[in-house]
Amino acid sequence: MRHVLLAWLFCIAAAVGTLGSKVPAGKTPKGFATTKGRSFYVDGKPFYFVGANSYWLPLLTLQDDIHATFKEMRASGIKVLRTWGFNAINATELPFAHESGLTYYQVWDNGEWKLNDGPQGLKRLDNVIETAGKYGIKVILAFTNNWVGYGGSELYVNHIAGAGATHDAFYSDPRIVASYQRYVKAIVNRYKKSANVFAWELMNEARCLGDLRGGPACAPGTDLISHWYKGQAAFVRKLDPYHLITTGGEGHFYKRDEDIGYWLDGQWISDYNYNGQAGEDFDLDLTLDDIDFGTYHIYPQFWYGTTLDKPDRDNFTISDWGLQWIKDHAESAKKANKPVILEEFGVMGLQNKTEIYPKWVQTALDTDHSILPWQFGMLGLKEKDGQRYFKYEDRLIDGASPNDSFTIYKNQTAVWSVFTNAAKVQAAKSR
Repeated sequence: MRHVLLAWLFCIAAAVGTLGSKVPAGKTPKGFATTKGRSFYVDGKPFYFVGANSYWLPLLTLQDDIHATFKEMRASGIKVLRTWGFNAINATELPFAHESGLTYYQVWDNGEWKLNDGPQGLKRLDNVIETAGKYGIKVILAFTNNWVGYGGSELYVNHIAGAGATHDAFYSDPRIVASYQRYVKAIVNRYKKSANVFAWELMNEARCLGDLRGGPACAPGTDLISHWYKGQAAFVRKLDPYHLITTGGEGHFYKRDEDIGYWLDGQWISDYNYNGQAGEDFDLDLTLDDIDFGTYHIYPQFWYGTTLDKPDRDNFTISDWGLQWIKDHAESAKKANKPVILEEFGVMGLQNKTEIYPKWVQTALDTDHSILPWQFGMLGLKEKDGQRYFKYEDRLIDGASPNDSFTIYKNQTAVWSVFTNAAKVQAAKSR
C-alpha cells in the first residue's frame, strides 16, 4: 500500500505543477531573509533572533493596541513575529463574527469557502504585516492549523470529504489539497513582494491525528506528511521563489538509532515523539529541497501529563527531556546543514518557567538556534475598555492578552529577562 500511495501522491504533485524551483542566485530582493548553511541572513548580514508567537494580534481591532504591542516587542529585542495566516469560520458563525468583531479570512459553506478580503478580514492581516515592518519586525505566516482553533485542516476535511472522514484525508484527498492550495495562492500572491514577511509556514503542527480521529493513510512508514510537505513547499516555491519556506511542524522524529522511550508502571513505553506515530520525520523533512529551515516545539508537561509524576520516571524530568529534545534537533540541523528554530515552547507554572527556561534558552543559543517562545503576552490593551471575547474562551481580561498558562508578560520580571537577555546575545551575533 505504501508504494501505491506514494506513487499516487507524486502524480498529484506533478499534475498541479508543483515541481518547484530554487531561489535564483544573487537576485533575492532587498530586505528578504535568506539562508546560508545553518544561518539566516538579511541583506548579507547574519540574522539571529529571539521572536514572538502571537496568534491574537490580528484579532485586535484597535490600532493603538497593535502599535503598543509592536512597540513592546521592539523594546524587548524581538525581531520576528509568528502569527496565523488563517482565520476561518463556518457560514453559521457569521452573526457571531459580526457581533463580536471577530477577524475571519475564510467563510465555509456547503463544501466551499469564500475569501474575506474586507476590513474585518485580510485587511486586518495587511495592517499587522505593514505595522510590523514599521517596528523592524518580520513575520512568519502559517497557512493553516492542524487543530480546530480558528479554523484549519478539519474545516477542509469536514466540508469537502464529509462526515466520517478521518484526519489523514487532509493530506491525501486531491480535492482538499486543491482547496488548500487555492487559499495558499491567495495569501502568497497578496504578500510575496513584502520584505516584512520572513517565511511561509505550510501548517501549524501537522500530525496524523487532529481533533478528528486519524486514519490508515497516515502511519509510521507511509511518509504521508513528508510527501505532503514536499508537494506543498514546491507549490509555494513556484508562486514565490524568494521567501523562505518551512513546515511549522513540532519536530517529531522517526527511525532513530534506538527505540527511545521510558518505563511506566513496569512497562516500556515507546515515545510518541520519536517513533513516527505523529506522522512527521524531522530528519527527512529537513532535507527536502524546498524546506529552507526546520521548526520544532516543546511541551513535555502537555505531552506526557501525569506520567511526569510517576516514581519510576526517575530518568525523566521536564527540564532534562527538553534539553535532550533541543540537542537532538540541533544535531539533525547540523547534518542537514540548515537553520533550525525552536519555534514554540512552554511550561506551566511561574516557578517552572523561572527554573527551566534559562537552561533551555542557553542550550538553544549555544547550538545556533533562533528562538520563539509561546507566547508573547501584552498588558494594558484598551479596546472595549480592556475586555473582549474572541473565540474558544480566548479573551482580553483586564487589558491582558489571552493567557493559556504559557503566556509570558513583562511583569514576570525573571522570566521576561531570560528572553530580553537572549535577544541581546542574538543581536551581538548578528553584527
